Amino acid sequence: MPLGQRPGDKSESRYCGIETEFHDDMPQLLTYSLSGGFDFVVAPLVDPSYRPSIRNNNGGATILPVSASDLVLNPSQWSSHVVGKISSWIDLDSDNEEVRLDSEITLKQEIAWASHLSLQACILPAPRRGSCGNYARCVNQILQGNNMQLWLRVPLEKSEIVDGSTDADCDLTGGRMLDSWECWNTFRLLCEHHSQLGVALDILSSLPCNNSVWRWFGEPVRAAIVHTNSFLTNARGYPCLSKRHQKLITGFFNHSVQIVISGSLLHNIAGDSGDEVLPAIDDDSPIEALPARHELKPYLDYVAYLYQRLDPLPEQERFELGYRDFLQSPLQPLMDNLEAQTYETFEKDVVKYSQAAEETGRKLKVYAVEKNPNAVITLHSLVKLEGWEDAVTIISSDMRCWNAPEKADILVSELLGSFGDNELSPECLDGAQRFLKPDGISIPSSYTSFLQPVTATKLYNDVKSHKDLAHFETAYVVKLHRVARLAPTLPVFTFAHPEYSNKGNERYKKLRFEIPLDTGSAVVHGFAGYFDATLYSDVHLGIEPSTLTPNMFSWFPIFFPLREPLYVPRGSTIEVHFWRRSGATKVWYEWCVTSPSTSPIHNSNGRSYWVGL
Repeated sequence: MPLGQRPGDKSESRYCGIETEFHDDMPQLLTYSLSGGFDFVVAPLVDPSYRPSIRNNNGGATILPVSASDLVLNPSQWSSHVVGKISSWIDLDSDNEEVRLDSEITLKQEIAWASHLSLQACILPAPRRGSCGNYARCVNQILQGNNMQLWLRVPLEKSEIVDGSTDADCDLTGGRMLDSWECWNTFRLLCEHHSQLGVALDILSSLPCNNSVWRWFGEPVRAAIVHTNSFLTNARGYPCLSKRHQKLITGFFNHSVQIVISGSLLHNIAGDSGDEVLPAIDDDSPIEALPARHELKPYLDYVAYLYQRLDPLPEQERFELGYRDFLQSPLQPLMDNLEAQTYETFEKDVVKYSQAAEETGRKLKVYAVEKNPNAVITLHSLVKLEGWEDAVTIISSDMRCWNAPEKADILVSELLGSFGDNELSPECLDGAQRFLKPDGISIPSSYTSFLQPVTATKLYNDVKSHKDLAHFETAYVVKLHRVARLAPTLPVFTFAHPEYSNKGNERYKKLRFEIPLDTGSAVVHGFAGYFDATLYSDVHLGIEPSTLTPNMFSWFPIFFPLREPLYVPRGSTIEVHFWRRSGATKVWYEWCVTSPSTSPIHNSNGRSYWVGL
């Protein structure tokens, strides 16, 4: 059963599984686990003693020694309640040819059997230390013709320091670091970033540094396997987790990662009774009911406690759920006429307007200039409805073309995009500032764009799925969720209004990002962009993470992808170049990386993505 009810949360993290040993009675194993409160089992599908070469040499039967026939459970039970665990002994990169061949045959046989059972996922054993080339080749071959998810098991273990250094709580200033993330990165690169390849993290009693751990939130982590020896004991003798483990598990809950309990009972809790009996798997199951008290129930109860302790999702986050990691093309309000639904969505964002509006106590005369003829109809209706006929004059025109009958004290606009200037606010306001009196003010008075390198495997795979260059040279508006932010943001371009210097709106900036040393190596899939605007004086509005205006949803960050993921060795600096270019009919961005390795210049001459003037 789910860990609890959290309003607005429909993610997979509500379900908790249990890792089991090989059992030749799958119905009994499943009933025992499900009636004990777990939602699924991670179980071997084949007898671990099976070796193809031994069977062939002995002239034995060629039937695979599986844990159960596919007929003992119905297809929905296999699919919903069983995750396959591939035999842990396989070693496809062994120097022993017989072991290597046995491993490859067994891997393919077990995956084929899991597919036959309609399982949604199988967990692959962790690669042995050293080369994993042949293992990855075989997995990649399987992925090409299989829709099932494969989760590579990777231990989330503390990095080791060798060459005579000591490991003193993440003091990684010397020696060579051995990092389990490196193993994962090598494997997924060999498998071409395949979208069906995920990670099952083994959570042990010792955790790496925080910066090292947070890298994984940009990776396709599907399950976190928490071992019972990771649990501490509270004053009443029950299992509990350290503060750092609790924070990590909470992070997994918020990123749709399922928890799996593994290991044996290590806490003897007095008074526990196994007399309770719960029904079998479902109403259609022929399996008899079994005692419901599972020996690992105390660990499940603690995980459920952590889940139930989560705050309910705020209304804003519930609204944004469907937009998480969903790539959208930025709006082009200057070139296109927006639809009424778009205006309605933005107008629900009361925070934005409360920041911009203030009661002046003075009589106002307002010229409302709107180029969208459809929106003009709406504005006339609104003015009449509110009784503003004496104060507001509607002008149906492009602000760059209209000739105002008088000069204004204040020029108010809402032309900001996710990157500040990406909806052509500079071009529009430069053309409209002639309306202002010499001492007139513009709201906003200035805005700055910001960038930050991110690991975003899902976004990269979504862009890659289009199989063309243009999508890798396009900027996307996206509600970032499954991302790892690798370094603090840096400012890129700043625009101020009114602007009388006539220096133009083209820009160039070189940025150097320093990734904290204790993060270890990382991979960059692109750059997240934000903005921060000064409306007037000390009133600001923005989405830059460190100065974020709370509870505002009009702007999601922008994402600039890289054509090839950028590997960043530990201690390296990322050097990125950004340009804002313009022509007679369009404005566009170009970007590239020159350190630690060099990328092509993306979107040269605006060939793939531009904003129309």
